[in-house]
Amino acid sequence: MTKNALIVVDMQQGFDDPRNGPRNNPACEENVNALLESWRSAGQPVVLVRHDSKKQGSPLAPGQSGNDLKTGIEGPHDLFITKTVNSAFYGTPDLDAWLKKEDINAITVCGIMTNFCCETTARMGGNLGYDVTFVLDATATFDKKDMDGNIIPADQIARTTAANLHGEFATVRSTAEVLSN
Repeated sequence: MTKNALIVVDMQQGFDDPRNGPRNNPACEENVNALLESWRSAGQPVVLVRHDSKKQGSPLAPGQSGNDLKTGIEGPHDLFITKTVNSAFYGTPDLDAWLKKEDINAITVCGIMTNFCCETTARMGGNLGYDVTFVLDATATFDKKDMDGNIIPADQIARTTAANLHGEFATVRSTAEVLSN
């Protein structure tokens, strides 16, 4: 059986903070939990990633309740990574070294935020030669202002991320598609 590591990125309580603004995909948590249940029951490797923000006042800073993982995420896992930047590949312990040691050449990425830490992890995984699946409906993001102050809706940001990744860095799929295989 081919090993495929589920990389669950930054599913943390701090993303529920209203300061983040409007969010897309209210089904994200449900979809991530379905993926986790499938991976755990199949004995496939699970990697949990937590962002430990260095920004003053961030709800994701260590010691804040927002740094904690969301309910249901904190179950059994094979590797727990902490990071202070966007990519899980720049966390501790070293994700790439662990994947190589475990002879894993495929990863499936889900979590928060679609266009930041999830996308960056998927791009780096693709560049490092992993077979990357990006589960779009198991990610979530927030509305964002562009450089002119215009609001870009979160759904548009997510679709753009999917278009940028698909066929270049990853294969973009839905939770249902991933679970049906």
